[in-house]
Order: sequence, then structure tokens, then C-alpha cells
Amino acid sequence: MAAESLVGEVPAGWELTTLGDVCARAGGGIQTGPFGSQLHAFDYVPVGIPTVMPQNIGENRIVIEGIARITPANAHRLARHQLFPGDIVYSRRGDVERRALVREGESGWLCGTGCLRVRPGIGEVDSAYVSYYLGHPAVRSWVVRHAIGATMPNLNTAILSALPFVKPPLREQQEIASFLRALDDKIELNRRMNQTLEAMAQALFKSWFVDFDPVRAKAEGQAPAGMDAETAGLFPDSFEDSVLGEIPQGWVVSPIADCVEINGWSLASRDALDAINYIEISEVSRGNIGAIAHYQRGEEPSRARRRLRHGDTVLSTVRPDRRAYFLALHPPDDLVASTGFAVLTPRSAPWSFVHAAMTQSEVFDYLGRHADGGAYPAVSAELIGAWLVAMPSRSGVFDAFHGVCAPLYGGAECNRREARLLAAIRDALLPKLLSG
Repeated sequence: MAAESLVGEVPAGWELTTLGDVCARAGGGIQTGPFGSQLHAFDYVPVGIPTVMPQNIGENRIVIEGIARITPANAHRLARHQLFPGDIVYSRRGDVERRALVREGESGWLCGTGCLRVRPGIGEVDSAYVSYYLGHPAVRSWVVRHAIGATMPNLNTAILSALPFVKPPLREQQEIASFLRALDDKIELNRRMNQTLEAMAQALFKSWFVDFDPVRAKAEGQAPAGMDAETAGLFPDSFEDSVLGEIPQGWVVSPIADCVEINGWSLASRDALDAINYIEISEVSRGNIGAIAHYQRGEEPSRARRRLRHGDTVLSTVRPDRRAYFLALHPPDDLVASTGFAVLTPRSAPWSFVHAAMTQSEVFDYLGRHADGGAYPAVSAELIGAWLVAMPSRSGVFDAFHGVCAPLYGGAECNRREARLLAAIRDALLPKLLSG
């Protein structure tokens, strides 16, 4: 059968079938999420039942950040689209390779517009095994080849139902899934640790440079909380008016462009590189980089032009509502990003300040409001550079902030590198495990 051509030879006793067949046998199935006529923009609310959209599908996990929500009443109305542990959600259009396994804490969430739900059912297959099988490079390639449409690939239930599937005995499925899950659990632990580290850096930035807590404390005759006397002495004890409202006395309001260079280093034909490692926008989400493509020099996409330096903050200019960004710490010389990114290289402020300033949720809200275009709204580098920040009058404030936050961001980067190594090990083992 065609399944054999996807993953090569499989051991005796392993069944070759299709995804649709094995789901149907176990009482599951494959169905689309609600159509746009069933779920409108005005149905989304700040607090409610999470609704999984294509942008919420990570690498076999649902990305909770920025997820849309609907009321319990609407969730009840659309109950046939509810998700339960063991379901797998696919993007129906665009990046059709990605899928996410629904876990215990996500029960009752909704499969949203633009998605497909795969329900493996009970007894025939282990859902975690199915999700890992769907991540096999040959299986992902099959999905892309069979998706409909050149500009915007689309999946449907018929395509996924026909996907060739390898079904080992249930015990072996569970063993394969358990082995790979251990790697994924460590990757997830690193991700959660990074959320904490970066939240600490953001909280300090907001306290010092947005809410001005040390200045407020001194203005009230109090010592700033959690701060030594030397650092406290760097802050004034009064405010003055500015275009941003009250700011500390002597500080100035400046566009971020005044303290960074934007897109200052581009890949040139004379650059002495035999090969490059390339970061595409679709592989970046909220500080994390997914797959990095490798090209021999001259074979890279024309958009592979943004070269990176240590401390660069890299923001996507396309669909800024996705909040795709990353921090380049000690990048190798051959690492190059897409021209769809704006690269901010610090000049007169430390990289920790620039990164914290430009990854606030308010920045992405601002960029999202000003994005132009149809399917892929975008912003200019000039618009990014126009974001206003309050700049301290004494460089010691920057030094103190960097002293605290640089190790936090550095620790997060170490976690990311370990996670990428673990993901590479997982992806290398997957084909071997699926060949017995």
C-alpha cells in the first residue's frame, strides 16, 4: 500500500491502512471546524472558552498565548466542534504541516474556524502515537503535496482521511509515544521556565520604565521596594510632563529608532559564507525559533537577507498580531533571517532594554492597529522605529537594568538551545522508531 512508501519498510504485524479508516474503526473521525457564518468576529470575548485557530497550533501543542475565546453559550451551540484529550487539531489552510495534540487541561475547548479536528477514537490507536506519526517528515511532506492550492495550501477531510497510516500493535504504539513524550515534556518544561524568566524581565521593565515605581516611591518619601540605596539613587524623586504623560524629571521621550539601528546589516554577494542557516517568519513565535533551514550559498531564498548580531531584537513585520519575535544572543555568522523581519541592533541602550521595550504587548497592539494589507497585513520598519519610550537621564539606570535582566534572557536562551537539541533528537529518532 501507499503507506509503505511514506515511512519505508515496517515490521511484520504492523498494519498499513489510512488515517480515516483507523479513526472510523475506533468510533472517531475527521471533521472541519465551524465555518465563518457560524462564528463571527463579534462572538469573541475577553474571558470564555478557548477557541483554537491556526495561529494557535504549535509543534504538536496548542499555543495558549493570544488564543481567542467565546462564551459558554456559544460553545454549547457549537458543541459538535468541542475538543477532548486525544484529539488532534490541524490548520486547514496555510501552514498545513502543523498539528497539535489536545491534552487533559484543554478538554472542552473549541476547534475553531480554519481548523480540522482528527479524533482517533478509542481502542485501535494511541492518540499520542498518531500525533507523532503525523510529525514524521515523510508524512508531513505527503500532507503538503496533497494540499490544494499553490498560493495558500488548503486541507480538507478527504485529504486527511486518505493519508497512509502505519498501525503497530497498541502496546508498541504506546511505547513509541512514551519515549518521544519524555523528550517533549522536557521541551515543554523549558518553555514554561522561559515564560517565567521573561515575565520577570518584563515586570522589571514595566516597573522602572512604564509605571516608574522607584520614582513614585521616592516622591512619596519612601525607599523603592526591593532596591539597594545605590540603585535607588539613580532615579529622580519628581516628575515632569511629556507626550507620554508624566515621566521622571530629566528623562526624555524618544522613538526607539534613536537608540537602535534597524536592518543595518544585509547579506551581500561578497560575504565569505559557503552556506547559510535561514530563519523564516513562519518558524518564529513569541521568542521561539522552530526549524532552521540550511542552504548552500546561492541556493537560499531571495528574502534571506537579514544578518544578525549579538543582542539584536528581531520582530516580524508581517501579521504583527502573531507576535513573532526572537532575541539573537551570540548568533553564528551564518545565521540569516527573512526580509519579513525588522532587526533592531542596539546602539545607545543595552540590548536587554531594547528587547523588553519592543516585546511589550502594547507594542504588538500598536503594530496590529497600523498593519496594512489583505491576507498578510504588514508594517514598515519606520513604523516600528517610531515607537516611543521613556529614556533615563543617567546611564547607570540602563546598567542596573541590564545587570538584572541580561542573565534572565541568557538563561532563557540556554533553555531554548537545549530544547532545539532535544527536538532534533526526537525528530531523528522518530523515523527509526516507526520503522521498528
